[in-house]
Amino acid sequence: AKLHAAEAGVGIDYRAATAEELADAGETFDVILNMEVVEHVADVDLFVAKCGQMVRPGGIMFVATINRTLKALGLAIIGAEYVLRWLPRGTHQFGKLVRPEELAKALGAAGLTVIDRTGVIYHPLADRWQRSKDMDVNYMVLAEKASV
Repeated sequence: AKLHAAEAGVGIDYRAATAEELADAGETFDVILNMEVVEHVADVDLFVAKCGQMVRPGGIMFVATINRTLKALGLAIIGAEYVLRWLPRGTHQFGKLVRPEELAKALGAAGLTVIDRTGVIYHPLADRWQRSKDMDVNYMVLAEKASV
């Protein structure tokens, strides 16, 4: 990534660090993207709290994850990992998937307000993803920290 940034002439500050390390160092950001991360962390509430700590007032956090439903078990774990082999087997553990209400509670405790949410569904015949009202499997949440 650093080589690519240098070759492209862009000033990206790549770091290999945990959210906890960045938050404890006092780092802050206007935008935090948690794309397919929260379902892999040991403590979702702590992780979201540390990320929320880093969102500047008026900033946003965008979270994409997988819901803990039987439908998600069938499609995102059994289907994607074991049948289609899109991901290595064991990438996701059902018990670590996060329900939207659990994520909203963690975001609220971190000082963020959910301002939008949407489901994401895959259409295999068209080979494309699209937003949907169906949040049973994949979903995204946008949360904002109030301005001071």
